[in-house]
Amino acid sequence: MLQSLRRDLLHDVQSRELRVIVIAAEGPVFSSGHDLKELSSEDDVKHHTQVFELCAEVMTLIQKLPVPVIAKVNGLATAAGCQLVASCDIAVASEKSQFATPGVNIGLFCSTPAVALGRSLPRKVALEMLFTGEPLSAHEALMHGLVSKVVPEDKLEEETMKISQKICESSKSILALGKATFYRQITQDLDTAYKITTKVMVDNLTLRDGQEGIEAFVQKRKPVWSHSQEEKK
Repeated sequence: MLQSLRRDLLHDVQSRELRVIVIAAEGPVFSSGHDLKELSSEDDVKHHTQVFELCAEVMTLIQKLPVPVIAKVNGLATAAGCQLVASCDIAVASEKSQFATPGVNIGLFCSTPAVALGRSLPRKVALEMLFTGEPLSAHEALMHGLVSKVVPEDKLEEETMKISQKICESSKSILALGKATFYRQITQDLDTAYKITTKVMVDNLTLRDGQEGIEAFVQKRKPVWSHSQEEKK
């Protein structure tokens, strides 16, 4: 599943037509995380290492992609499944969704999910989830910032597409620059973050779409995006 997800995330990633990626599931579970049968003592340390390294690669890949990635959650997201939600740029959840890191209850602490959770949730909320394994409801997840929006189940598709369509109205190259910069600056101290983003704002202005957007605003017209990384001549 992880290998398949990685292939899908990278499929046509440089295509100008690819503007947003939505990760969804069928059935009552969004993702229950790793198959515990793959983590038994019957497999050796090398195999276990490969499983967790691949998982980490997929989670970090999401934030490195040049397009926004949305988790559309309708059901239970546990362990690495909860990690997947936390790793996405945006998460829209139905009211019936729940989020948990229950590994502690079976003797396998959710240490890798904790990386994403600890960067999405207040520390004490993340640690309560990790220490107890108790789930967050969809509304609790919204309150603490694990998801960006909660809607009734019958509105989930509509709301996800609404956000996706709004994203598609913007320049792919500008969004790619903004996304990369956001994740680059968020781990820095305040002064460094402003140095990074000040330079990026200047770089943004040199791009064809940066100037096109400003010209369109001044001329009171709709911008015509090139979606390219080319600079304005």
